[in-house]
Amino acid sequence: MGGMGTAGKGANRVIALTGRPLRRIVALGAHCDDIAIGAGGTLLALCSANPGITVDTLVLSGGGGEREAEELAALTAFCGGATLNLTVLKLPDGRLPAHWDEAKSAVEELRARTEPDLVLAPHGGDAHQDHRGLAQLVPTVFRDHLVFGYEIVKWDGDLTTPTAYQPLTAELAEEKIRLLQQHYPSQRHRPWYDREAFLGLARIRGIECQRRYAEGFHVRKLVVDLEG
Repeated sequence: MGGMGTAGKGANRVIALTGRPLRRIVALGAHCDDIAIGAGGTLLALCSANPGITVDTLVLSGGGGEREAEELAALTAFCGGATLNLTVLKLPDGRLPAHWDEAKSAVEELRARTEPDLVLAPHGGDAHQDHRGLAQLVPTVFRDHLVFGYEIVKWDGDLTTPTAYQPLTAELAEEKIRLLQQHYPSQRHRPWYDREAFLGLARIRGIECQRRYAEGFHVRKLVVDLEG
């Protein structure tokens, strides 16, 4: 995916697609495992293509227990070769709308210490209130940045056609699934948390972009810098 980023123009920033490598990205999740499910293959591809990249991650719930330990181990594996900075908060699962100020403050604090080329976050059409709430917060804080909204397959039936794709080789797709199964044992009991679901969606997204596998993303605003 190298080549996406935000290009500077004077004092302002342009949400842009450029030819330069990525140096820093932000990955946001409402829950531990959201980032890995929605963009794990992309993280594998990005960190492989951009050695030394910095990945700043913020997860709003699951802090202080088993879920945080799972998240740290998982994202360390997904971001091999990168500098990983992980913060996991303790907001209650399923209650983000009632904790809006805390969530926004956390995203603002992250923004104050990072200048990313790309932001990975839930997409705005996600039916889960925590995912959707975080998606609504992101453009109010990362106002001039390229934001890719990832998708998470689940029973709500909220999948729609993405606007951007990160192709995945068969090896990357398989590695994503292996890491998901290895690092999140607390989720294995869920009926949708299995190889068929993850690989099936990756295959469909691959068909849509004429590759074998892919991850799909929703992009609200993008400037294409054809001059490089």
